[in-house]
Amino acid sequence: MAEKLIHEVIPVGMLQCNCSILGDPVTREAIVVDPGDDVGRILEILRKHQLKLRAIVSTHTHIDHVGGLAELHRATGAPVMIHEADMELYKHLDIQAKWLGVPTPAMTRIEDFVKEGDAVRWGGFAARVLHTPGHTPGSISLIIEPGAAGTALTEGAQGNDRPQGRASDARHVVAEPGLLLAGDTLFQRSIGRTDLWGGSMPLILKSIREKLFVLPEETIVFPGHGDTTTIGAEREQNPFLRQ
Repeated sequence: MAEKLIHEVIPVGMLQCNCSILGDPVTREAIVVDPGDDVGRILEILRKHQLKLRAIVSTHTHIDHVGGLAELHRATGAPVMIHEADMELYKHLDIQAKWLGVPTPAMTRIEDFVKEGDAVRWGGFAARVLHTPGHTPGSISLIIEPGAAGTALTEGAQGNDRPQGRASDARHVVAEPGLLLAGDTLFQRSIGRTDLWGGSMPLILKSIREKLFVLPEETIVFPGHGDTTTIGAEREQNPFLRQ
Protein backbone atom coordinates (compact mmCIF):
# COMPACT_ATOMS: atom_id res chain seq x y z
CA MET A 1 0.00 0.00 0.00
CA ALA A 2 1.33 3.42 -0.93
CA GLU A 3 2.03 5.69 2.02
CA LYS A 4 0.31 9.06 2.11
CA LEU A 5 2.00 12.34 1.39
CA ILE A 6 3.14 14.29 4.44
CA HIS A 7 1.56 17.74 4.14
CA GLU A 8 1.66 20.34 6.88
CA VAL A 9 0.38 23.88 6.35
CA ILE A 10 1.34 26.69 8.72
CA PRO A 11 0.40 30.39 8.48
CA VAL A 12 3.61 32.42 8.68
CA GLY A 13 4.48 36.09 9.07
CA MET A 14 2.42 39.18 9.77
CA LEU A 15 0.17 38.52 6.75
CA GLN A 16 -0.31 34.84 7.65
CA CYS A 17 0.87 33.34 4.37
CA ASN A 18 0.09 29.63 4.15
CA CYS A 19 3.42 27.80 3.96
CA SER A 20 3.28 24.14 2.86
CA ILE A 21 5.77 21.48 3.91
CA LEU A 22 5.37 18.37 1.75
CA GLY A 23 7.31 15.19 2.43
CA ASP A 24 7.74 11.64 1.18
CA PRO A 25 7.32 9.29 4.18
CA VAL A 26 9.56 6.65 2.57
CA THR A 27 12.53 8.57 1.16
CA ARG A 28 12.16 11.46 3.67
CA GLU A 29 12.68 14.00 0.89
CA ALA A 30 10.61 17.19 1.01
CA ILE A 31 9.83 20.53 -0.57
CA VAL A 32 8.67 23.74 1.08
CA VAL A 33 6.32 26.11 -0.72
CA ASP A 34 6.03 29.82 0.20
CA PRO A 35 8.31 30.19 3.24
CA GLY A 36 7.32 33.79 3.91
CA ASP A 37 8.66 33.93 7.48
CA ASP A 38 8.99 31.92 10.70
CA VAL A 39 11.74 29.73 9.30
CA GLY A 40 12.41 28.27 12.75
CA ARG A 41 8.92 26.71 12.76
CA ILE A 42 9.46 25.31 9.25
CA LEU A 43 12.75 23.74 10.30
CA GLU A 44 11.07 22.23 13.37
CA ILE A 45 8.52 20.48 11.15
CA LEU A 46 11.25 19.19 8.84
CA ARG A 47 13.09 17.81 11.87
CA LYS A 48 9.92 16.31 13.35
CA HIS A 49 9.37 14.23 10.22
CA GLN A 50 13.11 13.69 9.65
CA LEU A 51 12.84 15.31 6.22
CA LYS A 52 15.65 16.41 3.93
CA LEU A 53 14.68 19.50 1.97
CA ARG A 54 15.18 19.10 -1.78
CA ALA A 55 13.67 22.34 -3.07
CA ILE A 56 12.15 25.64 -1.92
CA VAL A 57 9.42 27.03 -4.17
CA SER A 58 7.66 30.39 -4.07
CA THR A 59 4.37 30.75 -5.93
CA HIS A 60 5.23 34.43 -6.45
CA THR A 61 7.66 36.96 -5.02
CA HIS A 62 5.57 39.24 -2.85
CA ILE A 63 7.38 39.79 0.43
CA ASP A 64 4.96 37.72 2.51
CA HIS A 65 5.76 34.65 0.38
CA VAL A 66 9.54 35.05 0.07
CA GLY A 67 10.65 36.68 3.32
CA GLY A 68 12.18 33.45 4.59
CA LEU A 69 13.78 32.23 1.36
CA ALA A 70 17.33 33.30 2.20
CA GLU A 71 17.27 31.95 5.75
CA LEU A 72 15.76 28.60 4.73
CA HIS A 73 18.26 28.27 1.87
CA ARG A 74 21.16 29.00 4.23
CA ALA A 75 19.90 26.44 6.74
CA THR A 76 19.30 23.62 4.25
CA GLY A 77 21.23 24.34 1.06
CA ALA A 78 18.10 23.53 -0.97
CA PRO A 79 17.71 25.38 -4.29
CA VAL A 80 15.20 28.23 -4.51
CA MET A 81 12.73 28.14 -7.40
CA ILE A 82 10.44 30.81 -8.82
CA HIS A 83 9.05 31.72 -12.23
CA GLU A 84 11.52 33.99 -13.99
CA ALA A 85 8.82 36.58 -14.77
CA ASP A 86 8.75 37.41 -11.03
CA MET A 87 12.49 38.01 -10.71
CA GLU A 88 12.15 41.77 -11.19
CA LEU A 89 9.63 41.93 -8.35
CA TYR A 90 12.00 40.00 -6.09
CA LYS A 91 14.83 42.42 -6.88
CA HIS A 92 12.72 45.21 -5.35
CA LEU A 93 12.03 43.52 -2.04
CA ASP A 94 13.23 46.67 -0.30
CA ILE A 95 10.42 48.71 -1.88
CA GLN A 96 7.87 46.09 -0.82
CA ALA A 97 9.23 46.20 2.74
CA LYS A 98 9.07 50.00 2.83
CA TRP A 99 5.46 49.92 1.61
CA LEU A 100 4.53 47.57 4.49
CA GLY A 101 6.69 49.41 7.00
CA VAL A 102 8.80 46.37 7.87
CA PRO A 103 12.55 45.65 7.68
CA THR A 104 13.80 44.30 4.36
CA PRO A 105 14.44 40.57 4.74
CA ALA A 106 17.69 39.00 3.60
CA MET A 107 17.75 38.09 -0.09
CA THR A 108 19.30 35.10 -1.81
CA ARG A 109 20.63 34.44 -5.27
CA ILE A 110 18.02 32.71 -7.42
CA GLU A 111 19.23 30.73 -10.42
CA ASP A 112 16.61 27.99 -10.69
CA PHE A 113 13.46 28.93 -12.59
CA VAL A 114 10.33 26.89 -13.21
CA LYS A 115 7.91 27.23 -16.08
CA GLU A 116 4.61 25.85 -17.28
CA GLY A 117 4.66 22.06 -17.37
CA ASP A 118 7.73 21.52 -15.20
CA ALA A 119 7.56 18.86 -12.50
CA VAL A 120 9.02 19.66 -9.08
CA ARG A 121 9.94 16.35 -7.44
CA TRP A 122 10.66 15.03 -3.98
CA GLY A 123 11.08 11.30 -3.44
CA GLY A 124 8.30 9.53 -5.29
CA PHE A 125 6.05 12.59 -5.50
CA ALA A 126 5.83 15.42 -8.00
CA ALA A 127 3.94 18.69 -8.44
CA ARG A 128 3.19 20.01 -11.90
CA VAL A 129 3.78 23.72 -12.44
CA LEU A 130 0.97 25.87 -13.83
CA HIS A 131 1.90 29.42 -14.83
CA THR A 132 -1.04 31.48 -13.54
CA PRO A 133 -0.19 35.18 -14.05
CA GLY A 134 -2.49 37.97 -12.94
CA HIS A 135 -1.66 38.52 -9.28
CA THR A 136 1.95 38.95 -10.42
CA PRO A 137 3.54 38.27 -13.83
CA GLY A 138 5.26 35.12 -12.59
CA SER A 139 2.60 33.67 -10.31
CA ILE A 140 2.46 29.88 -10.39
CA SER A 141 0.21 27.19 -8.96
CA LEU A 142 1.31 23.64 -8.16
CA ILE A 143 -0.94 20.65 -8.81
CA ILE A 144 -0.35 17.25 -7.22
CA GLU A 145 -2.60 14.98 -9.21
CA PRO A 146 -4.11 11.71 -7.98
CA GLY A 147 -2.29 8.75 -9.50
CA ALA A 148 0.16 10.97 -11.37
CA ALA A 149 2.76 11.82 -8.77
CA GLY A 150 4.99 8.88 -9.54
CA THR A 151 5.27 6.89 -12.74
CA ALA A 152 3.05 9.01 -14.97
CA LEU A 153 4.96 12.21 -14.41
CA THR A 154 8.32 10.45 -14.47
CA GLU A 155 7.56 8.97 -17.86
CA GLY A 156 5.96 12.07 -19.34
CA ALA A 157 8.05 14.97 -18.08
CA GLN A 158 10.38 14.90 -21.12
CA GLY A 159 13.20 17.00 -19.80
CA ASN A 160 11.16 19.38 -17.65
CA ASP A 161 12.00 17.68 -14.36
CA ARG A 162 13.12 19.81 -11.42
CA PRO A 163 14.98 18.51 -8.35
CA GLN A 164 15.09 16.03 -7.07
CA GLY A 165 13.69 12.49 -7.40
CA ARG A 166 14.65 9.57 -9.62
CA ALA A 167 12.63 7.19 -11.75
CA SER A 168 13.24 4.47 -9.17
CA ASP A 169 11.45 6.62 -6.57
CA ALA A 170 8.22 6.61 -8.58
CA ARG A 171 6.12 4.26 -6.49
CA HIS A 172 3.61 6.49 -4.69
CA VAL A 173 0.09 7.28 -5.79
CA VAL A 174 -1.58 10.33 -4.27
CA ALA A 175 -4.97 9.38 -2.91
CA GLU A 176 -8.03 11.12 -4.32
CA PRO A 177 -8.55 13.99 -4.59
CA GLY A 178 -5.77 16.03 -6.15
CA LEU A 179 -4.16 18.93 -4.29
CA LEU A 180 -3.68 22.43 -5.69
CA LEU A 181 -1.35 24.96 -4.09
CA ALA A 182 -2.85 28.09 -5.64
CA GLY A 183 -0.68 30.82 -4.15
CA ASP A 184 -2.52 34.14 -4.28
CA THR A 185 -4.32 33.37 -7.53
CA LEU A 186 -7.46 31.71 -6.13
CA PHE A 187 -8.93 32.01 -2.63
CA GLN A 188 -12.05 30.70 -0.97
CA ARG A 189 -14.78 32.84 -2.60
CA SER A 190 -12.21 35.37 -3.78
CA ILE A 191 -9.18 35.94 -6.01
CA GLY A 192 -5.80 37.59 -5.63
CA ARG A 193 -5.60 41.37 -5.75
CA THR A 194 -4.50 42.89 -9.04
CA ASP A 195 -3.86 46.50 -8.05
CA LEU A 196 -0.17 46.01 -7.22
CA TRP A 197 2.78 46.12 -9.64
CA GLY A 198 2.34 43.66 -12.50
CA GLY A 199 -1.22 42.75 -11.54
CA SER A 200 -3.89 42.25 -14.18
CA MET A 201 -7.57 41.45 -13.66
CA PRO A 202 -8.05 40.05 -17.19
CA LEU A 203 -4.98 37.82 -16.77
CA ILE A 204 -5.91 36.42 -13.36
CA LEU A 205 -9.44 35.59 -14.53
CA LYS A 206 -7.99 33.92 -17.63
CA SER A 207 -5.53 31.95 -15.50
CA ILE A 208 -8.26 30.70 -13.19
CA ARG A 209 -10.69 29.79 -15.94
CA GLU A 210 -8.18 28.17 -18.30
CA LYS A 211 -5.67 26.61 -15.87
CA LEU A 212 -7.48 25.97 -12.57
CA PHE A 213 -11.17 25.52 -13.38
CA VAL A 214 -10.31 22.74 -15.85
CA LEU A 215 -9.11 20.62 -12.92
CA PRO A 216 -11.47 18.01 -11.39
CA GLU A 217 -14.12 19.59 -9.16
CA GLU A 218 -13.01 17.53 -6.14
CA THR A 219 -9.48 19.01 -6.28
CA ILE A 220 -8.66 20.50 -2.86
CA VAL A 221 -7.36 24.07 -3.12
CA PHE A 222 -4.81 25.36 -0.61
CA PRO A 223 -4.73 29.15 -1.14
CA GLY A 224 -1.84 31.40 -0.19
CA HIS A 225 -3.97 32.79 2.67
CA GLY A 226 -7.06 31.62 4.49
CA ASP A 227 -9.06 28.42 4.39
CA THR A 228 -9.03 25.54 1.95
CA THR A 229 -11.72 25.12 -0.68
CA THR A 230 -12.35 22.99 -3.77
CA ILE A 231 -12.39 23.68 -7.48
CA GLY A 232 -16.05 22.66 -7.63
CA ALA A 233 -17.05 25.04 -4.85
CA GLU A 234 -15.26 27.95 -6.49
CA ARG A 235 -16.77 27.25 -9.91
CA GLU A 236 -20.21 27.48 -8.32
CA GLN A 237 -19.79 30.13 -5.63
CA ASN A 238 -16.85 32.43 -6.37
CA PRO A 239 -18.44 35.82 -7.13
CA PHE A 240 -15.47 36.95 -9.26
CA LEU A 241 -15.85 34.00 -11.66
CA ARG A 242 -19.58 33.89 -12.24
CA GLN A 243 -20.44 34.15 -15.91
